[in-house]
Amino acid sequence: MERDTHRRAISAMGSDLWTLMRPRQWMKNVFVLAPVFFAGKIGNWGSLWATVAATVAFCLMSSAVYVVNDFMDMDRDRAHPKKKHRPLASGRVSPGPAVVLAAALFVVAEWLGWVADTGAGVPTVLLIYGLMNLLYSTVLKHYAIVDVLIIAFGFVLRVVAGAFAAEVPPSPWLLLTTFLLASVLGLCKRRAELAALEDQAAVHRANLGVYTVDLLNQLISISTAATIMTYAMYTFSGPQGPRAMVTVPFVMYGLFRYLYLVNQKNEGENPDQIVVRDTPFVINGLLWVGSSFAVVYWPWL
Repeated sequence: MERDTHRRAISAMGSDLWTLMRPRQWMKNVFVLAPVFFAGKIGNWGSLWATVAATVAFCLMSSAVYVVNDFMDMDRDRAHPKKKHRPLASGRVSPGPAVVLAAALFVVAEWLGWVADTGAGVPTVLLIYGLMNLLYSTVLKHYAIVDVLIIAFGFVLRVVAGAFAAEVPPSPWLLLTTFLLASVLGLCKRRAELAALEDQAAVHRANLGVYTVDLLNQLISISTAATIMTYAMYTFSGPQGPRAMVTVPFVMYGLFRYLYLVNQKNEGENPDQIVVRDTPFVINGLLWVGSSFAVVYWPWL
């Protein structure tokens, strides 16, 4: 009986540590694959393997960041209707094991970065990402606008890491599109948090007291329009030529559908769930992937 109780306790601890790593958020690291995909090097096994290794490294590094962020925010998370159930905020995981987990994830991520890149590009980008997010967790997240821009820059670093791994130069238009798209996601997340917490928003996160729904709506509109324009320029100026612009309508629909879900369904707080649960969004995403693949890998069409 005592052995079974001990085994269940270990299993519960392992499950909570896994939850603390937020594996559902790993979907964001698909941006690491963008350079190798758009460069037409999916069939190059060396480039593909290196990019996959870089992607896994970013998954582990981002998990280390999430653990540190939850550690820093556990008191404030207890005031949030959903975040209070997180392992650290709820008390299911104590700070000691969480810190050890974060350190282990950081070390393994950096090691994988060296595996993915013959040079120092990928591990350097991973280190910058980790240090930037440490600064974010301690200082920068308390400043409105800056917090969203830091999150957006994290997505740019993912693309840069993928470019180093695949040994392809990243397009400036791709980097700018990534930055603006991530800004839209970050602003929508802040809007959803503001709507969900209402009067308690500033208690959970101080900078939410600075934001208003009207301000966020304006910033989201500007960022959305800029994202569409920069993506159109990326497709027009890329190696595939103007025919790549056939993918633009799918990007427009995806952004418009996302904004609909944010404004009408209040689902912007968890973008990782939207991209896998909303059927129209998923179908549109598959059509975008299919059309992009055709443009890049079937030039005779």
